[in-house]
Amino acid sequence: MDSIYLPLHHGKAPYWLLSKMKRLAKPVLSLIVDEFGERELIRRFSDPIFFQSLSNVLGFDWNSSGSTTVLTGVLKSVLNTGDFEIRVAGGKGENAIKTIQEIESFSEELNIAENKREELVRASRLSAKIDNAALQDGYSLYHHCMIFSRKEWVVVQQGMNEGLKLARRYHHSKKLQAEEPHSGIITQRFESSVMDLTSKKSRDARMTILDIVNDGTYRFDYSRVLSMRKYRDSLIPGRIDWKAIEKAYNLQPDNFEDLLLVRGVGKSAVRALALIAEIVYDADYSRKDPAKFSFALGGKDGVPFPVNRYDYERVIEFMESAVRQAELSDFEKKGMLKRLFRLSPSRSRIHQE
Repeated sequence: MDSIYLPLHHGKAPYWLLSKMKRLAKPVLSLIVDEFGERELIRRFSDPIFFQSLSNVLGFDWNSSGSTTVLTGVLKSVLNTGDFEIRVAGGKGENAIKTIQEIESFSEELNIAENKREELVRASRLSAKIDNAALQDGYSLYHHCMIFSRKEWVVVQQGMNEGLKLARRYHHSKKLQAEEPHSGIITQRFESSVMDLTSKKSRDARMTILDIVNDGTYRFDYSRVLSMRKYRDSLIPGRIDWKAIEKAYNLQPDNFEDLLLVRGVGKSAVRALALIAEIVYDADYSRKDPAKFSFALGGKDGVPFPVNRYDYERVIEFMESAVRQAELSDFEKKGMLKRLFRLSPSRSRIHQE
């Protein structure tokens, strides 16, 4: 494995490639469900390495932002059928906006109980707010999808940094909360400084922000921040939706998650509240990038960060087993195994086939 990263690539995957990926995906996914169950397949989608490996083994050989969007489209075509009881809602751009509508529609199709539907909708909205507002790392979301069954779900979303021309992908699974919410983040590079209110180290900041909103002191406190000359820089939001914060004050949210879910409480509002918590009340937030996986320059020399070879090998072995047992022609199996070989850090098994 040389490198895996997510540069922004424009354009569309060719029709012949999409057709091939769909044809190969169905038997592989069917086998995983038959052998391990729906729960295991959805759990696997919460693993960034599995998601990337599946994209590659199905034939998408470019490690780019398209790995996420193309594989999501393939999964929607294959899973949103009568052959599976797993559904994929959302996608890129306008499709992301349709996520809630599709969750409702597919939930009715799968006969999912009303309280479970509400949980799915809440998880979809909260995960988007977490990666757009609670975590401000320079990447803006443009892709959001939820993969779910009657009992399990996972959210996969992707953000872009247009200045760097890079993307990063965020994975969320069950028991979503504001603190340490990600099952994984895959990126090309770690950012030197971010605003991460999802970190355990930001717990005091989150509690202070909630108190500031519920006490109604935010406008007065922010004027104090602005009066401090050394903080008059690019960190200060230019425009803040005070009406949204006032709406939150009237609602008196019980926790940080409920605050994030208030309509209109976005990046600027959360950044302003975080600055108040830090500067006025000395409740600092984490500036460490929470990304857990990055392969652009990692590898045998471990510079600037080591690849987790053990986890990666386990994913490759799992995929190998699924491919070998899938109902595919020998030619198709060999092609998929060769692609897995190119991904494998050890490159020691598949060449013997």
